[in-house]
Amino acid sequence: MVMEKKRVCVTGAGGFVASWIVKLLLSKGYIVHGTVRDPSDEKNAHLNKLERARGNLKLFKANLLDYDSLLSAMVGCAGVVHVACPVPTTTPANPEVEMLEPAVRGTLNILKACSEAKVKRLVYISSTAAVIFDPKWPEDRAKDETCWSDKEFCRATENWYLLGKTEAESIALEYGKQNGLDVVAINPGTVFGPVMQPILNWSTLLLVNFVKGEYIQIEPVDARDVADAVLLAYEKPEAKGRYICVGHNIMIKDLAEKLKILYPDFSYLENFGEDDHEYWVSSEKLQKELGWTYRPLEETLVDSIESYKEAGLL
Repeated sequence: MVMEKKRVCVTGAGGFVASWIVKLLLSKGYIVHGTVRDPSDEKNAHLNKLERARGNLKLFKANLLDYDSLLSAMVGCAGVVHVACPVPTTTPANPEVEMLEPAVRGTLNILKACSEAKVKRLVYISSTAAVIFDPKWPEDRAKDETCWSDKEFCRATENWYLLGKTEAESIALEYGKQNGLDVVAINPGTVFGPVMQPILNWSTLLLVNFVKGEYIQIEPVDARDVADAVLLAYEKPEAKGRYICVGHNIMIKDLAEKLKILYPDFSYLENFGEDDHEYWVSSEKLQKELGWTYRPLEETLVDSIESYKEAGLL
């Protein structure tokens, strides 16, 4: 197959953020290879209903730990957007085996498959989880792309998800330098926005639980704005390194106040404690270098809640 500039592989295509990336790529005239665990699974059906999906979207059965399946999905693609990442809802019995090893092995499989398929650019979807957990960072300074979560501190405090994201992103960026693969990382915060898939994902569940009275700690960004950031990172030749992708730094009590005005009938926490928000992150690099913009938080909240209601999730 001849490589086409407008042919891109998106891993974990049926997920919350990936679905918006697929939708945006299709709308911009791309041909998309989407990897999913089972193309016939009903939870991926929304992808085939997207505008321009017919003839331009092909779903591949693939698994991050199955190298050959990843390679077959990437053949002919000029670019890859790696989104797939398991997020456990409970603490695994053996996090080293169940979380860290798959995160590292899966990432290495993606990287090596990109090299073999002669992919031109990999946009690696990481997370602010790989940024925020550095106890030595000055408290009065917003965390930027030079800040990395401290791996040993993550391990000591058993923050396995943060450790896995930090390990995987650092491996991806270093592999790119050592092997001539153009790797750009996007680090979204807590992603809200309307859902396309029929199931609750981790970040959707956070907001659903919040309006039911649970405590959360977030730095929100809209899934549609994340998709825009990914397209900028893929298309702009000057994109380099990592980019924090967060629309809003907000105190949880202020988020509750905004939601109370919009949806006064939900239940909300009344006491948020003193450590309401312990850190601030900056998306200045993404905005200045790539021209990224983001929508108002109120728009994201309303579109999120209304889509949850429509989908019967709230």
